[in-house]
Amino acid sequence: LRYEILRRDAEIEALRALLREQGLDDTPARDAAAEAGRILDEELDFLRRANIGGEFMEEADQQRVREIAAREFELAGNRRPLLDEDEVKNLCIPKGTLTPEEREIINNHIVATIKMLESLPFPKHLARVPEYAGGHHERMDGRGYPRGLTGDQMSIPARVMAIADIFEALTARDRPYKPGKKLSECLQIMGRMKLDHHIDPDLFDVFVREKVYLDYARRFLEPEQIDEVDEAEIPGYTP
Repeated sequence: LRYEILRRDAEIEALRALLREQGLDDTPARDAAAEAGRILDEELDFLRRANIGGEFMEEADQQRVREIAAREFELAGNRRPLLDEDEVKNLCIPKGTLTPEEREIINNHIVATIKMLESLPFPKHLARVPEYAGGHHERMDGRGYPRGLTGDQMSIPARVMAIADIFEALTARDRPYKPGKKLSECLQIMGRMKLDHHIDPDLFDVFVREKVYLDYARRFLEPEQIDEVDEAEIPGYTP
């Protein structure tokens, strides 16, 4: 690849020299090249952001990745797509930063957690710890894991744990794949999760109304994460 670039640079310089020898103005060509370079830089910046990922990726952004991928370039005399299928798949993750295959591997951690906790000799008053700890990835609509429980099949402590786990994950600063988010962004995301039947709607409203999020933030978050929250703008929140 490096020698292909060197060869192309040599060809470009030879063409420029030819224009100069013939006394032709190469300004239009240079301007066109500069504009093409600007577009390529903008596309590369977009792909870098897509590669980092986030909580959600809009369909329009996914389509833009596919359009960029369809472009071709020439290398060693062969025409190739700019991005291959695996690259497109990894750049077009609609939610989160994991592919379905990677998500399945990650999901296995909760199975291991439940097995480990169920093997421990908890005293009677802690006997339901495996249920509480093992249910924080379940969803109200039954599309969670590992058991696919619905909200009415989960205890209140397990549903509370689900909300606490999500909020802690969103605000955490020690995750290598993302910075800790600000309060307003966290509550926007969680509000959408309420509307998506992911978390318990009534408990989420209590979480906001009683300002549990703010109590936690004052104890554990950095000052720059504690921004102004307009609760009226939180999706789905019922005061």
